Amino acid sequence: MAVDAIQRELGQLAPSMSVEQCMDALNRAIEIANESIYEFALGRENYHGMGTTLVTVIAGKEQAIVGHIGDSRAYLIDGASIVQLTEDHSLVNELVKNGHITAEEALHHPRRNVIIRALGTDPTVKADLTVVSWKSGDMLLLCSDGLHDLVDDETIHEIVRGEQDLDRLTMRLIHSALDAGGDDNITVIVIRNDAEGGERG
Repeated sequence: MAVDAIQRELGQLAPSMSVEQCMDALNRAIEIANESIYEFALGRENYHGMGTTLVTVIAGKEQAIVGHIGDSRAYLIDGASIVQLTEDHSLVNELVKNGHITAEEALHHPRRNVIIRALGTDPTVKADLTVVSWKSGDMLLLCSDGLHDLVDDETIHEIVRGEQDLDRLTMRLIHSALDAGGDDNITVIVIRNDAEGGERG
């Protein structure tokens, strides 16, 4: 439902649009997706409180706009580094930020899957939007917590550096999470900046 709503709204994008116009369009698409989920659940008792996390991107040749809600993540990866672009909207992340627990303790905290902001659980929602510069050869990795909870950033970076084919790369990341005991949804999208403006796997 969320994917369909966002794809439909972003189908109106044009190459001539500015970064600011694209950000406005992405924000509006997320708002519409939120309304769709909220209204669907509101009239159906079995779906009360239904929500989802979200990470999405509008990628150009020199800049990309990342929108996110919840604990799905976006990373920027080049040959030398992996950088997390999003901040988890989760209880344990708030506890880490406030100094109540360490990042290591957060990995095994009994409430590590509790998110404090989600798409569709409230009538309105605020997405975090980030504009990032990227260059040819750089990659954007979008993933659910089914990957990043079980495979650390260093391992993700090693896998990405060791595989050029995006389809095989995506499957290697998924299998790494499964091998680590993954029993949650594992969603992975990799986008590479190339001369034609982007390749997705």
